[in-house]
Amino acid sequence: MDRSVDLFDSDNHHDEAKYVDGRLKAIFFSSNDSFYKVVLVEITDTNINWPEDEIVVTGNFGDLVEENSYHFTGKLIDHPRYGKQFQATNYTSLIATTKDGVIKYLSGDQFPGVGRKTAERVVDALGEDAIEKINADGRVLDVVPISQKLKHAIIDNLTVDDNLEKVIIGLNSYGFSSSIASAIYQKYHEDALKIISENPYQLVEDIDGISFRKADSIALKLGMVPDANERIRAGLMYAIDELCLRNGDTYTTTAPLVAMATSVLEGNSNQKIPGKKLAESMVELAKENKIVGQDDRIYLTRLYTAEVQIAEHINRIIKNKDDSEFDDAAIKKQLKIVEKQFDITYDDSQVAAIVQAIQSPVFILTGGPGTGKTTIINGIVNTYARLHELSLDVNSYKDSNFPVVLAAPTGRAAKHMSESTGLPASTIHRLLGLNGRESNDADPTKDIEGNLLIIDEMSMVDTYLFRSLVRAVPNHMQVVLVGDQDQLPSVGPGQVFHDLLVSKQIPAMQLDTIYRQEKGSSIIQLAHDIHSGKLSPNFAENQSDRSFIPCRDNQIPSVIEQVTQRAKQKQFGLMDVQVLAPMYRGNAGIDHLNDIVQEVWQDKPTKKVVRIREHAYRIGDKVLQLVNNPEQNVFNGDIGIIVSMETVKDQKSPTKITIDFDETEVTYEKSEWSQFTLAYCTSIHKAQGSEFKMVILPIVHQYSRMLQRNLLYTAVTRASDFLIMLGEQDAFEQCVRSVSVNRRTSLVKRLVDAVGRPTNHPVVTDELNKPLDGEQEQAKADAPAEPDRLTISVINNNEIDPMIGMGSTSPKDFM
Repeated sequence: MDRSVDLFDSDNHHDEAKYVDGRLKAIFFSSNDSFYKVVLVEITDTNINWPEDEIVVTGNFGDLVEENSYHFTGKLIDHPRYGKQFQATNYTSLIATTKDGVIKYLSGDQFPGVGRKTAERVVDALGEDAIEKINADGRVLDVVPISQKLKHAIIDNLTVDDNLEKVIIGLNSYGFSSSIASAIYQKYHEDALKIISENPYQLVEDIDGISFRKADSIALKLGMVPDANERIRAGLMYAIDELCLRNGDTYTTTAPLVAMATSVLEGNSNQKIPGKKLAESMVELAKENKIVGQDDRIYLTRLYTAEVQIAEHINRIIKNKDDSEFDDAAIKKQLKIVEKQFDITYDDSQVAAIVQAIQSPVFILTGGPGTGKTTIINGIVNTYARLHELSLDVNSYKDSNFPVVLAAPTGRAAKHMSESTGLPASTIHRLLGLNGRESNDADPTKDIEGNLLIIDEMSMVDTYLFRSLVRAVPNHMQVVLVGDQDQLPSVGPGQVFHDLLVSKQIPAMQLDTIYRQEKGSSIIQLAHDIHSGKLSPNFAENQSDRSFIPCRDNQIPSVIEQVTQRAKQKQFGLMDVQVLAPMYRGNAGIDHLNDIVQEVWQDKPTKKVVRIREHAYRIGDKVLQLVNNPEQNVFNGDIGIIVSMETVKDQKSPTKITIDFDETEVTYEKSEWSQFTLAYCTSIHKAQGSEFKMVILPIVHQYSRMLQRNLLYTAVTRASDFLIMLGEQDAFEQCVRSVSVNRRTSLVKRLVDAVGRPTNHPVVTDELNKPLDGEQEQAKADAPAEPDRLTISVINNNEIDPMIGMGSTSPKDFM
């Protein structure tokens, strides 16, 4: 095989490339989720100053075979822990030239059915250069006394092995990390190098962790000119996506878009990009329906379309539902029976909420912790069932669909919903049959079947997911949306729940009375004080259910270790105690705290240990699912326990890990181990929709850029029984002072335009009567005249309209 040239190795241009040739003696370490390996090589030739016969080599490699020979290029480094070793940037196989090497190679795992005896026959017949002869012409095996099946196994897998090695060598030449190289190969397989050479920017869309700058550097090194149309278009798309992703917005505006696109394009190439080129590329992107512009707002088409579809489908559900068949008196009569049945008394506002929910095609219920949302949900469900003479016995619906559909964004939220109602509940993804790529408008969803749909934890639902949800709701179904508008907005783009409330196109009730306060919950009072923009006067005083431990950021790990140890001694279970933190990096970050808390719970030695990325995993570890996997009934945010690790015969390291998610067991192959991470400490975002008996919450100035009121409010409301806060009190105070800025979205305007309901209809609290912001209220008739063509001055004056050239295209063309 030809030796590969490393495009990114400066030694190729200045000094002679350093290399090591040798026979592979042992594989010390092989990563489970990437191509990274640590091997021992017996040196046969090298140009480095190395006095010994053997050397440790590290790098990204394919299926290396012991006793085979390889050529490694790279550099000699001095590892702070393991000493001197050769860090390979690339490698190639040197065809095995010894009899034993060839036999060992052919009898390896990549040649199924070919054992040592068969390999010996091949070498006896063809000699020590057997591999070279077979590669040149597979018909040479006709002289070997083996079956046709074995001949094909050798020929076919020699080619496959060669292809894998070529891909890895090529990926190494681009300087990808081991995990990224593995992800690229998993996505594209043998086509990886072809796709990269034809369009490096495809990597940005398809592979998590590859930035535009990385793809751009590859494109430039492959010879793409800095002002090429493909490059400018990719830069603009990257800038729009980055600006929206950074803030959770559904659109950006001209000035920041031009600034970011220019910065990244010129920064990578050191060549000025003409404004005319940017303008032309934006027009082309608009004509190809990749971006949409309205006034000074610029959207990725998929986000624009999602907002439009949400509004249109909400309007469809509202307009197609017949007027309520039940008046107030009929509903209240059945509600009285429900109150008696469940020994509960609803106050006037709760009765009003239940009545309005049953009479409305779509209804919104919002309120903080302890305000009775779950109690009202039960009232709605049971009263609805009585009015429609429906049984809530699941077993009576074996041959038909259950009439009441309950769902939430996460598995834990769905489980909590089911426990509090006694009815089945699922994740929204499972309900719709989504595969986790709901941003793809073409992904089909299942239609929802039933009469009443209730969605909980609506603040977590982003624009894409809500679009998929409302699109699947049939005309006859009533919808109740429940959530706490003061929690963190969704991780994905938009602020759907907030916008639905502010638009006032849907009947809504906000609950303010705290009903759980009678239990003496100082956690709930603290949450409401935070919502009001202050810390409770007794914040620093220990209460029966919460406490505050003052400490600096460098003390956080030690204090959390002691608190966790104490909780364990008090017989709290592993799943009862949850550490929440705002950021991943740093001494008080999630990654470090996971290792600290893990040692408390994993205090007994275990033989089976697997290293995945930077963490060690053992049986009994608490882990967090990072992606949606509907086929296995496990979803992003679910927390489980590692219950077993399977090791294949003759291998030391486990190859399969099984995790128990609330009695749903999922087995992960090596290639799937990136789907989970340790969960002793998680981000506050990941904890949304969950509730824990004890929450340990560190807040320090190290987290400064994350310290906002809704972050603290969300974290505090995750604790049901005990809340242990630690850190710097003025950092907590910074949280309550910092109100997050609303995201840039157009959903309010879309809802007003589509539904057209007068915005002065009664809403229970003033909080929901906020006027639309200036941009949302801006009438198109008042906008300045739009230019008829794009020029540099148009860009500089922030007057770009990417809809130029799209004729009479309207939002409904995207439905």
